[in-house]
Amino acid sequence: MRLVLLIIIVLYGLFHVLGFARAFGLPDTKVFTQIISKPLGLLWLVSFLFFSATALLYAFKNNYWWLLGFLAVMMSQLLVFYFWKNAGYMTIPNFVILLTCVVACASFSLTKTIDTEVKDLLTQSGLKPAQVITSEMVSNMPFPVQKWLNSSGIIGKENIQSVYLRQKALMKMKPEQDEWSEAEAEQYITTQAPAFIWTVNMRMGPFTVVVGRDKFENGKGEMLIKILSLLPVVNIKGNEKINTAALQRYLGEIAWFPSEALSPNIAWENINDFSARATMTYKGTTGSGTFYFDESGNFEKFTAMRYMGGEEDSQLKEWTIVAKESTEMNGINIPVNMTVTWKLDNRDWTWLRLELTDISYNVEKN
Repeated sequence: MRLVLLIIIVLYGLFHVLGFARAFGLPDTKVFTQIISKPLGLLWLVSFLFFSATALLYAFKNNYWWLLGFLAVMMSQLLVFYFWKNAGYMTIPNFVILLTCVVACASFSLTKTIDTEVKDLLTQSGLKPAQVITSEMVSNMPFPVQKWLNSSGIIGKENIQSVYLRQKALMKMKPEQDEWSEAEAEQYITTQAPAFIWTVNMRMGPFTVVVGRDKFENGKGEMLIKILSLLPVVNIKGNEKINTAALQRYLGEIAWFPSEALSPNIAWENINDFSARATMTYKGTTGSGTFYFDESGNFEKFTAMRYMGGEEDSQLKEWTIVAKESTEMNGINIPVNMTVTWKLDNRDWTWLRLELTDISYNVEKN
């Protein structure tokens, strides 16, 4: 899509040279039968330069290309109105370029908002003096949790206070959907004040990108989904169901930062040698789930009865994270390939296949 739009901007910009050629008596294709004065001819040339600059910034992925795009379209459309008899059809490419500029502006605005949220999140939960995890610190945990923490490799390492990770994913937005949609995501997590911000960009076709942002902070959850960063299709926050669901997500994801299992916000209950139930309470929100481990102590899966969505009519459904592959990253053994499934009344809906591509611990955002 990027290449197609770039070609449109370049070719359409070149078309404006014809107005300049007509005004100054240069050879042209006789597209314009109307007389064009030299001052107006210079405006046609300026429009060409604006579109050329827009194309250049777009080609090099400059975040502000859309600003010049707006100016280029505005000047072009004024000329189109003036020479409507010969140039009225040029409204169509102007509209296409304008629409892409609006989407780019919305994406830029949403990205800036999320960046500000992340900076605030990391600032409010800044890195504290490091604490090294010892065997004694895990000795009072239920047996399967002890085995997991020891096998994870966190013993002798500093406690994890913040996390940055990147993911590749395949997603299905509806249970009846057959085709997977490709997505990329990144997430920031803090543990001193338990919180996360997860953003995802999912392609649902050559011209449609869905942007999502899940957030958990101060015991409150938020879910925002926008088509083309512009049209909100989901915007839920602050009610009890979304708060609990977001907390349970945080709880399940401690498989990526195992030292959080020692948090005073989490109470553990032993079930058997291979599983333990965790209940987390933070700022008035409580949620539970069960962790399962294999014989070596590796994280195997997490299950919880979780609200499916945050709407008033959302129902509790079984929600499961399953580790398909684990490996060592930054000295800690964590799951890197996972599936996430809702157990519905008549079928299981695996809606997410996730690959962890990068993870960093105790990070700060500039």
